[in-house]
Amino acid sequence: MTKLNIVLTLALIASSFYLVTTSHDARLHFAEIHRAQTEQAKLDLEHKRLEAERQQQATSLNVERKARDRLRMRTANPSTTQYVADSGGPVSSTK
Repeated sequence: MTKLNIVLTLALIASSFYLVTTSHDARLHFAEIHRAQTEQAKLDLEHKRLEAERQQQATSLNVERKARDRLRMRTANPSTTQYVADSGGPVSSTK
């Protein structure tokens, strides 16, 4: 009977250690999931902000302003337009 009590006591202690270890691991994983969800929420907000900024940058008014300021482009008019005459010959294409 004492051998059975010793075996059962050892089994109880082993299962207790296993339960504590498993509970600790579960808490660690839950904390890691919470951190990942928080990071995901931050990245979603950043993505939405960047998407809105991209849409704002792509407006025709903004593109035209940047073309004028940075690239020094101007609106085409007849005085600055150069016309090229067609020679009338066949167009050769290389394949």
